[in-house]
Amino acid sequence: MLAFATSALRNAANCDDVVDRVRAETGVVLRLLPGEDEARYTFLAARRWYGWSAGRLLIVDIGGGSLELAAGRDEDPDVAASLPLGAGRLSREWFTSDPPSSEETAALADRIDSVLVPVAERVQRAGDVDLAVGTSKTLRSLARLTGAAPSGAGLYVRRGLTREGLRQILAFISRMTSADLAELDGVSPRRAHQLVVGALVAGAAMRSLGLAHLEICPWALREGVILRRLDMLTGTVDLAVARSTDDAQLLSAASSDGSRRPDP
Repeated sequence: MLAFATSALRNAANCDDVVDRVRAETGVVLRLLPGEDEARYTFLAARRWYGWSAGRLLIVDIGGGSLELAAGRDEDPDVAASLPLGAGRLSREWFTSDPPSSEETAALADRIDSVLVPVAERVQRAGDVDLAVGTSKTLRSLARLTGAAPSGAGLYVRRGLTREGLRQILAFISRMTSADLAELDGVSPRRAHQLVVGALVAGAAMRSLGLAHLEICPWALREGVILRRLDMLTGTVDLAVARSTDDAQLLSAASSDGSRRPDP
């Protein structure tokens, strides 16, 4: 079994205790995926989905604990970054009421910009993009609220999220309770409480990156990890010359180490 954990566990104060307990009770070794590699594997998944004809690709992925950005022309991005701007994390840290007050929302928006803008500038300096892609469940929910096709329409139906559409629904959902949001089509009850934060992060990312539209990609981190593993099993990527030691630690079936926090 290939089991890995992302920022929700990686940044937890009891991370090592959780890893040890999972190993003791199940025999499964949880491998902690560094944030930059979350961005790399998600980028790989999007590249395989859209192919080389997509040109220079940029991905935006809003998870529960972090925001990942990556861009490049190859299967490995030229620039990859992970920021502590996950929708779940920020909801817990910044909102004390449901729905959040306008003061809390404004303060959080300022905080998101202060963290995101310098990194977005670095991504932009790496080169213009031909296709900007959103890969997370949060972005899929937001796209659905702006009129994208429902999941029942199939995997291959094109879906998108515009910055203008996002601006319009943010004014609407920011006044709703989590219980009411959970009733909307396309919104998961488990994630309803973090939808407003997800919209704030998505809007800030699109604005700072100069994006008017995100194409919604059905593949993300999970598929990227699977694809990299398959590459190694088939010899497409040599484990001995993998891009980073994190590839080897995460994807090598032979190793039982790598369960602890990655070195900074």
